[in-house]
Amino acid sequence: MDLNANERIEDLQLKDLRIIQNTEWFCFGIDAVLLSDFAEIKKNSTVVDLGTGTGIIPLLLWGKKEPKKIIGVEIQKEVADMASRSICLNNLENSIEIINLDMNHLNQIIPLHSIDVVVVNPPYVEFNGGNVNPKSNKAISRHEISCSLEDVVRVASGLLRHSGSFFMVHRPHRLVDIFCLMRKYKVEPKTIRFVHPKAGQQPNMVLVKGVKAGNSELKIKKPLFVHGEDGQYTDEIFEIYGMERK
Repeated sequence: MDLNANERIEDLQLKDLRIIQNTEWFCFGIDAVLLSDFAEIKKNSTVVDLGTGTGIIPLLLWGKKEPKKIIGVEIQKEVADMASRSICLNNLENSIEIINLDMNHLNQIIPLHSIDVVVVNPPYVEFNGGNVNPKSNKAISRHEISCSLEDVVRVASGLLRHSGSFFMVHRPHRLVDIFCLMRKYKVEPKTIRFVHPKAGQQPNMVLVKGVKAGNSELKIKKPLFVHGEDGQYTDEIFEIYGMERK
């Protein structure tokens, strides 16, 4: 596999999977790993990952849950190309497809109400939330430049079949917006889990599950703590990463 400038191959420590990352762009973090673990996916499912970036979530989902088909959607041509090369690197072309397209135009190629599961790790920061360079790869990954939170929920709702599942990781301060938009587009919030840097600190991430046209019932799972008092990962984080504590 030929690499471009500033690219490297990382071992995901999962079924010999590897991914191409660009050190100058936005690289995946723990939020993608936690989302891939949180998502409930059956082996016969068809999954769409909105804003797939470098393809980390499709790779992790395939490694952990092996759904029938995963489609990763990415608007940035260079990033989508890197994701496609990672899929080829792992010989997963028959299981994972990367589409370089604005998610708002997905209805042109994916039939409405045809997808079992939609997952998304969207930009966390509203477009007016600070100074940004709208042409920067990092800015597009972090700020709502190419898509808004409402775009994400609306597109996901349109893709999902009746009773299909929606999984997202976001910031807790956007939770009211998330719930309002999910209800607006008939995706009922069903489960949330707050992620805390450590016990005694406020959560800095929230994992959300919704069901298309689901009944009204919200469950709050026990909090997930990333670090213990010793500063090391907690046992649950080690388990999610598939690592052994040394």
